[in-house]
Amino acid sequence: MIFTKASEYGIKAAVYIAQQSIGNKRVGLKTIAKEIDSPEAFTAKILQTLVKDRIIKSTQGPKGGFHLETETLSNVRLLDIVISLEGPIKNNACVLGLKECSATKPCPIHHKFKAINKELIKMLSETTLDEMSNSVINGFTFLKYQNID
Repeated sequence: MIFTKASEYGIKAAVYIAQQSIGNKRVGLKTIAKEIDSPEAFTAKILQTLVKDRIIKSTQGPKGGFHLETETLSNVRLLDIVISLEGPIKNNACVLGLKECSATKPCPIHHKFKAINKELIKMLSETTLDEMSNSVINGFTFLKYQNID
């Protein structure tokens, strides 16, 4: 399994929204798209899906925007976001995109990638938005490269 752009942007958007929610802030589409370096229309579609699947919340009006309940941050796993945006994860999907790749008829990297895929799914199911957003807030990690002059 390799991340699609939707999953990349979805994870970054959810982490950014979580950061803002920890500070009791709601954030708008334009700000999110800018902060995660994503096209605005694509970000809107991603956020719409995450709202529909109840991963994030959206409130209309002057004080509206996207947000998360801070008490639920430890319940939202990265795997929830990926499944929301891509559908169920297929453990047997071929990394090279071959239709007939399997243990009995493997592609050249089938067996090597199977172990990597298993670890990736494990990491996604164990990593929460709470963990990621606090890591960014505390300066241990980042979501956006800063231009250095």
